[in-house]
Amino acid sequence: MTRDSDFVYRPIGVVRSPYSRRIDAPHQSTVVEGTETGEVAIATLELGPHLDEKVLQDLDGFDRVWLIFAFHLSEGWKSTVKPPRGGPKRGVFATRSPHRPNSIGLSAVELVKIEGRTLHLRGVDLLDGTPVLDIKPYVPYADAFPGSKAGWIDEMDAQKGRYSAPGPRKPR
Repeated sequence: MTRDSDFVYRPIGVVRSPYSRRIDAPHQSTVVEGTETGEVAIATLELGPHLDEKVLQDLDGFDRVWLIFAFHLSEGWKSTVKPPRGGPKRGVFATRSPHRPNSIGLSAVELVKIEGRTLHLRGVDLLDGTPVLDIKPYVPYADAFPGSKAGWIDEMDAQKGRYSAPGPRKPR
């Protein structure tokens, strides 16, 4: 691999969610305070026709899955960004901003059920039409590190509360 390598990915499916605009969606899937309804969103992910339904075999026993997706509405990026909860600008890699050098996102969502080629999900922060690149099972012993430090976010939590959200935003 060289520094100039390019990668091309084909989405495995598209999310259908109640969020049509970026200002409508929560900033994190588990933080819904400040959204229009104040409730976790229900969404679906339908597999693309190029995938065999067998790719979902044995996934129905998991409570949560990781969605790896493309921030398809992201318009460029900057090396520092202003987090929605406030504070000074931060390095983009110290944030979860959608405006990144590679506009790839990661979200842990609840897997409610699987019907045929459709995954029913709860607690999404993805916009309607978001292309999903991959699904991975959430494995608690490997994916959860409850005692881990979260840098400047720990300081923000101490000031504003752990689940503080910026509240509804006005359209630009």
